[in-house]
Amino acid sequence: MTSRIANIQIDDRGLPTPTPEIEQERAVAIFDLLEDNSFALLAEGAPEGPYDLHLAIRERRLVFEISTEAGPAGAFHLSLGPFRQVVKDYWQICAAYFDAVKKLPPSQIEAIDMARRGIHNEGARILQERLEGKAEIDVDTARRLFTLICVLHFGG
Repeated sequence: MTSRIANIQIDDRGLPTPTPEIEQERAVAIFDLLEDNSFALLAEGAPEGPYDLHLAIRERRLVFEISTEAGPAGAFHLSLGPFRQVVKDYWQICAAYFDAVKKLPPSQIEAIDMARRGIHNEGARILQERLEGKAEIDVDTARRLFTLICVLHFGG
């Protein structure tokens, strides 16, 4: 399948060193994304993939720079505004989850994890809406990209 991301680079220059938990979230999201994703540019005349994605935050905007073996294929600059609250909620529930894993029984951990997945799904939905007309992504790809946005958004 050519409509996919084959390589991803995260521009984290200038961000604080990530905590081990954040580094783990990032590593898993990148691994899962590269294993299985669906990403297709929608602009007329846009090249087919596979694509290389460079993800960054610049001037308070989320930047997707896309290229193929032939060269640059496009770039999207999305406002971070629509993501702010859901990213904040996501990191708050993640902190509760990481803390719960250390000391709570499985039933309580499961409840927190369900809430975490719900917030994660909301972030993925927002990302799909923001990319509408620019790129088509499936839910799993949106979820993994949302994790990477969270890592960038909160500085590592």
